[in-house]
Amino acid sequence: MKKIFVYTTLILTAFSCRKDNYEAPSSMLSGHITYQGVPVNVSSKDVTFELWEPGWGKNGAISVAVNEDGSYSALLFNGNYKLIIPPSQGPFRSITDAETKSDTMLLTVNGSREMDIEVMPYYMIRDAKMERTGTTVINSSCRLEKIITDANARNVESVFLYLNQTSFVDATNYIARSSLAGSDITDPANVHLSVNIPDVISGNGTTGDQDYVFARIGVKISGVEDLLFSEVQQINLK
Repeated sequence: MKKIFVYTTLILTAFSCRKDNYEAPSSMLSGHITYQGVPVNVSSKDVTFELWEPGWGKNGAISVAVNEDGSYSALLFNGNYKLIIPPSQGPFRSITDAETKSDTMLLTVNGSREMDIEVMPYYMIRDAKMERTGTTVINSSCRLEKIITDANARNVESVFLYLNQTSFVDATNYIARSSLAGSDITDPANVHLSVNIPDVISGNGTTGDQDYVFARIGVKISGVEDLLFSEVQQINLK
């Protein structure tokens, strides 16, 4: 029995060493979620997509978070992957892949590579402008371009103008906001919002008031959880 126990221990130890000696993933897959090459801006870390690597015993997806500017990055092992954007993710729809004839995209990782992922957004925010008027108000304007116009089209539920003391600006990270109901938009090509600047603006880890804020326009689409956003703009207050 002692010999059997020793042999079993040696086998388990050797297996454990081999398992622990696996090299860490070193290939970086990075790029942007885009529409016609233009990044689709979203709320930071709220939108994800999945990478599946067939053939491994562990059958689970690698979840990749999309940054607020539409960029993403994932450290991976070399291999073949299936890329899937779940239907509930993002203010957009997946595009049918020419190779798979579905919303699943096949990709090979063999060293670091950049790859943009094309999607079909419901809308795009065009010509977003934000500027300070006097010392108390931020004004904004933009044009809402409706991209999906077939049976899958959606209406605009609301448009928001957000301010924050950091560059992370979205529906959960703001110090001031204003809103406009979609039903009140008379001209999607000429949408205007204004928001009052808070009396005190203190950034994280700073003392006293900041002399700048970050602003961003967000669009809530009917029946879609994730908002579409414009690029973040820094606005000086002095």
